[in-house]
Amino acid sequence: MIGKNKNTMATAGTKTKVSTVLGEGTVFDGNLKTSGTVRVDGTVNGNCTSDEEMILGPEGVVKGNVSAKNIIISGRVDGDITSLGKLEILSTGKVNGNIAARSLVIDEGASFDGKCTMTSEVQPVRNTVKSEKNEKISLDEQQEKKA
Repeated sequence: MIGKNKNTMATAGTKTKVSTVLGEGTVFDGNLKTSGTVRVDGTVNGNCTSDEEMILGPEGVVKGNVSAKNIIISGRVDGDITSLGKLEILSTGKVNGNIAARSLVIDEGASFDGKCTMTSEVQPVRNTVKSEKNEKISLDEQQEKKA
């Protein structure tokens, strides 16, 4: 490993075929869902979900929740992250949101602002909002009250 830059994303978990690529300078408005591995070097204004791996490049930005089996972050995420396997936040990565993961690696220099839950059985992070009585309730509960 001498002379290797951690941000090249040449870790053992990333030697899989990338089925979806969002290139640098591209802006995607809406929820992105794929069954394969996705790499984001542009901007996603919405949730990003993958059944396999999600790789966020150094210039990549996700303004929404991220969910995948394994996730590598070297860009910026403004939202909650759920990883059913391993979550890596590389030295250039910035996360503003809560994390739920089985395994977590945060490199020196990375930024993380939120809560972290680590268990063997990962449940998605539940988004909460304040009710009219200023109580925290889940989005599901809020929708049930409206119905």
